[in-house]
Order: sequence, then C-alpha cells, then structure tokens
Amino acid sequence: MTAIHVSEVGPRDGLQSIERVMPLEAKKRWIAAEAAAGVSEIEVGSFVPPTLLPQMADTADLVAFAKTLDGLRVVALVPNAKGAQRAADAGVHAFSLPFSMSETHSKKNLRKDHAQMLEEIAACAEIARNHGIHFEVGLATAFGCTIEGAVPEDQVVRLAEAAIGAGAMEVGLSDTTGYADPAQVRRLVRRVKAAVGDDKLDTLHLHNTRGLGLANVVAGLEEGIITFDASLGGLGGCPFAPGASGNIVTEDLVLMLNSMGHDTGIDLEKLLEVRGILEEALPGEPLYGFTPDAGPMLDYNERTAA
Repeated sequence: MTAIHVSEVGPRDGLQSIERVMPLEAKKRWIAAEAAAGVSEIEVGSFVPPTLLPQMADTADLVAFAKTLDGLRVVALVPNAKGAQRAADAGVHAFSLPFSMSETHSKKNLRKDHAQMLEEIAACAEIARNHGIHFEVGLATAFGCTIEGAVPEDQVVRLAEAAIGAGAMEVGLSDTTGYADPAQVRRLVRRVKAAVGDDKLDTLHLHNTRGLGLANVVAGLEEGIITFDASLGGLGGCPFAPGASGNIVTEDLVLMLNSMGHDTGIDLEKLLEVRGILEEALPGEPLYGFTPDAGPMLDYNERTAA
C-alpha cells in the first residue's frame, strides 16, 4: 500500500466561501470528528482580517483547540507576513501562503503583484524559520485563470523557482479555478518537480468545478504526488475567481483512494458521519458528493484489504 495524505481544507476554504458564519463549537465538533476518523491534517482557518472574512475570525481559537487532538497536524492559511506572525503566535504546525501565478488574480486576491508577493514570501519564510514552522507556498491559478485565461507553464515554473529561492520550504500546485485536465496536471507536475526538486512538490489542491477533480487526482498519483487537499461535502472555492466553486469532495476522494489500495488512514464510515455536523450547523447549505448518497461498494472492505 502507498501512504497518501488527505488534507481537509473545508474549515478554511469551504467556510470562507459561504455567507453564514459557522459557530465555533460546531467547527470544533467538525475538526474533532474528522481527526477521530483518521484525518491527520486539517487546515483549520486563515489569519486574515476579520473585517474581510468574518468566517475566519475564530481561527486562533480553533488552532488552540485542534492542537489538543492527538496526531493532528494543524495548518492555517496566511495572506502575508502579518498573518504569518499571527499564525506563529497561535502555534500552528504549518502555514501556507497563496501565490497566484496570474498577476491579475494576485492583485485582486491579495492586492500585490508578483514582485511584492515574493517579498512577502521571504518575510514569511523568516518567521517560519524562527518558529520552527513548516512553510508552503500554494501556486494558485497554476492551471488557468478566469480573469486572464491560460497561464503560461513557463511562468508557473519560473515563479515556483522564485518562491523556493525566497525561502519557501515547498510549493503546491493549486487548480483555483477548476481549469486543470489530467494531461496538464501530469505535464506541469513534471516540469515543476524538475525545476525545484521532487522533494519540494508533493501537494495538489484541485477543484471539481468542471467534474475533473478525481481524474486529476489520478494523474497526480501517477506523477508521485502524495498529498491532496479536499473539503468535506465539497464546500468551497475561491471567492475572488468568478465561477469557481467546489473543492474535491473529501468523502469521494477517500473512497477512491482506499478502493485503489492506497493507505489514507481514514475510516470512510466514520468520515461519512461527520457530514451530519455540517448539515446541523449549516441547514440548507448545498453539500456535494456521490459517496454519501450511494454508499461504498459491496466489496469495499475486500478492496481496501488488498
């Protein structure tokens, strides 16, 4: 069996994309239940100004709570060095910063051009080193942008190298707008790995906007990717990318990986029960996924034992 890591990003990427604010206690129940199901890494929130994203105002409280859960790697997103310092002060195990490969998207999302973002990466890297925190840069809109359209692969490779040069410990490829296809995933993973090293790219953040999410996961697996972001119930997307919504559904991803014989360490039956927490706390909020409705295959246990 190959060990594959599923990183739950729903408490951040999912909740930042809906108008309602999920109560803190419900978020804690969600995080605790997923950890109990075997999810070993959760992005619990982001350190952005509460005036911009009130949904994330309780992130420091969630970090403190999540750190009490045995074996859970607690991750947060940061938009800049100020957010990185807040994350470090809260005690996260790791933080990530989104670096849009589309400069137009970067200016709209974080109000900084590429040169300014590289300065922020360098400042975040210093904070991470000083606090012993793992620091990843997510290469957002790496597969295309709903504002600019196609993003040149040469540009993604160049900026990936620049991010590592500025101090990022690793980079991840993010399909922020749901533009990726399997051939593109294979090609870009190969190119970025060749530029920065195999050990500095092992994560894909894929969206299912156009129904290609799981196909793109398989392409990533074939290229040696071992960490995939996903959101329970498919919550989330990017509020700054028009038309982009729908992260990969954690339940569907786990079913597929476990059925393929990979070792996620996640108990699917327990994971499916977590969905009820979202339904109770966010009544009427659309949740996605095929596995919650259809259930696992009759021979699922035999497949996972193979």
